[in-house]
Amino acid sequence: MKSVLITGANRSIGLETAKQLSEKGFFVYLGSRDLEKGKATVKELTEKGFQNIKAIAIDVTDSASIYAARKIVDQEQGKLDILINNAGVLGVNPQTAAEVSIEDIQTVFDTNFFGVISVTQAFLDLLKKSDSPRISNITSGLGSLTLHSDPTWKYYHVKTAAYGTSKSALNAYTIVLAYELRDLPFKVNAIDPGYTATDFNAHSGPGSVESAASFIVKHTATDDNAPTGQFFSNDIEDETGISPW
Repeated sequence: MKSVLITGANRSIGLETAKQLSEKGFFVYLGSRDLEKGKATVKELTEKGFQNIKAIAIDVTDSASIYAARKIVDQEQGKLDILINNAGVLGVNPQTAAEVSIEDIQTVFDTNFFGVISVTQAFLDLLKKSDSPRISNITSGLGSLTLHSDPTWKYYHVKTAAYGTSKSALNAYTIVLAYELRDLPFKVNAIDPGYTATDFNAHSGPGSVESAASFIVKHTATDDNAPTGQFFSNDIEDETGISPW
């Protein structure tokens, strides 16, 4: 049975992704900063018939927490097949470039950028033991520099000096990581689930968590012929789903 770790999976898109991967036969580590909340969520899922889901404590901004989670996965699985770096924070609003504080930017980057790097590096050796390792970095269309430079883009006026820039940095890291792992069977991609109605945005997005999670699963649980080093977006209206960087 293949295993997957999803950070920030206690609710919203991360939770729905855990459910969909469980239904596909994966053993899912449901990452949660608060282990008790994670266990309560898993209990509810089990009562609804979901199987092979286990809560695991992981705070992506805490190296001790990350390595404690890594130890559990190593002891129980001996490897990791899929890592979905889903944990993220929006930060305070407004986020104008002229006024947002360095402290607020650092708080967002600690989770959305540095947290992803910390988790990825900690689990990389376990992923290398998989026959088909996958790393999906959950990003946002707000991280696309190309789209942000296009006045005709529907979200052109949504500028966030902390959140958007953290996702742009994450996209850049994804490109470098995919390149470094290109000679191994890794598929490393940035995946934007689209503007989705969640607690994250006060349910302002038009998309559903089911659609968002399905898009993540589609571009994560892939075969050997799937692309790597790509930026996929659920908001791109063509069959490839490929977004400009």
